[in-house]
Amino acid sequence: MSGKRDNTAKLDALLASVTEDILGGEALAEFQEHGLRVERILLELVRPDPIQPRRVLPERIYHAFHDNRLTPTQALRELVQMAQLAARQKGRPFDGLLDLLPNPDDEGDDEHKSPLSPEENLLRDLVNLATTIRDDGQVNPLTVVDVSQGVMQQFRIETGERRYWATWLLRDFIAGYTGDGMIPCIVIPAESYSPFRQAKENTARTGLSAIAMARQAALLLLTVHGYELPASSVTNDFYRQALDLDLRSKQEFTGEILTAMGGISRMHLSRYKALLKLSDEALEMADRYNIEEGKLRHVITLSSQYHAELLRQIIDLNLTSKQVKEICEAGGVDAESSDDEENTKSLSRNALQLAKLARSTTNTSAQDVARALLGQENNPDLARAYIHGLRRLLDEAEQHLLDQ
Repeated sequence: MSGKRDNTAKLDALLASVTEDILGGEALAEFQEHGLRVERILLELVRPDPIQPRRVLPERIYHAFHDNRLTPTQALRELVQMAQLAARQKGRPFDGLLDLLPNPDDEGDDEHKSPLSPEENLLRDLVNLATTIRDDGQVNPLTVVDVSQGVMQQFRIETGERRYWATWLLRDFIAGYTGDGMIPCIVIPAESYSPFRQAKENTARTGLSAIAMARQAALLLLTVHGYELPASSVTNDFYRQALDLDLRSKQEFTGEILTAMGGISRMHLSRYKALLKLSDEALEMADRYNIEEGKLRHVITLSSQYHAELLRQIIDLNLTSKQVKEICEAGGVDAESSDDEENTKSLSRNALQLAKLARSTTNTSAQDVARALLGQENNPDLARAYIHGLRRLLDEAEQHLLDQ
């Protein structure tokens, strides 16, 4: 027990010295003037922000946890089981969490190993962070908002959610934990909560997906337009409210929003926000697999019912932005031609050629079509992707005829 008390005392002293170093002099005075304080808080009293744009947990676990259907330990157990299942399917099962960490003595050829699933990557990163905290201590405190009501203490994380989950993982799943269940935090009064400070922290760190950037843009726009920010889990429709918002009537916030988003341009802000048009399933997949905005901007030009299908092709076939654009353009109908259905002269040349081909399918074999696609692309995966796009287009054409 003395070892734990010694470690706690050392951590308190270190935390105090770090606070003085970082916030010394005038900065420390300003820190205290705004009612901020550094404390070590019981882990059970701290909760992640349910509308945090950066998702740490997979979507299903996120909702179950924030709806109070899972405790932190149960949520992490679900994550471990998901990662174990994915690892077994790839032929690399693991039992202990430390088995996920890179083995310096492994001389295998990494180039021929299948890539880790998103769940394996997430769990490995959390395990790595947990062992760092175990070995070196947590010098970098979380930033939390004091949302206590009456005698019931409660703190909501503004920045540092990954450190929170890593600490839970260390406490309940990894041997060697000698802490006292407390976590160092910079405590901010509820009235000083700032989505902008949270955004700056998010964009300053690596690994923020394009979908997280879309949620971040939405959250900032909703904030400056006076929308109430909920204290419980939200669906994608909450962020989609920002699709109807812009900066034209809030010019005074333009510079602050663009800076908080990492110094991006207004055009990039609009592109990120537009990604919220993706279907729910496509949003989840794009976030899990960290699909870049350059690919997703083409996907949203399609009907939402095809978003998830194309995302699977992007993930499975590792399609480039150029290939995604070609598939979307090949599977779409010329926008101008759709406005004048009665005049065949306004139809696109591609539509007329496809209609002519449809009338002569009895004279064309499937093998010939496959060979022709292979001859053009010399890539069976890309050829299959084009067939999927064509099938989607024909399904839409059939539905259109049924509606006549």
